[in-house]
Amino acid sequence: MDAQLDGLKYDANGLVPIVVQDVVNGEILMLAWANREALKKTVETGKVHTYSRSRGRLALKGESSGHFQLVREILTDCDKDAVIVKAEQIVAACHEGYRSCFYRKYEPGAPDWKIIAKPAFDPKTVYSK
Repeated sequence: MDAQLDGLKYDANGLVPIVVQDVVNGEILMLAWANREALKKTVETGKVHTYSRSRGRLALKGESSGHFQLVREILTDCDKDAVIVKAEQIVAACHEGYRSCFYRKYEPGAPDWKIIAKPAFDPKTVYSK
């Protein structure tokens, strides 16, 4: 058993939010959810694992694309109810082709969110396998 993982405060569904941050430049790459099993696999393999709420299962980040997140450090907050994983990102984190999932910016008065990044890859090519 891992007392540190057991000491986290999981929600009623057994999940904790994880923020994945680029270890080099601090960019926030994504927000996901993880259960204890996903965090255990993250620690064991050195690759980010999450719990996909939509698919109802564990997911290895990059399992379809090959765009893995290599764990360099794991942190929790003062309440132990959120986790930051500092990682080395292979290619990109976002399934829509962007390096970060946070590629849209709010601009007052605009009809929609402004895209502020360029795609790192073409999702149609990567996910057509």
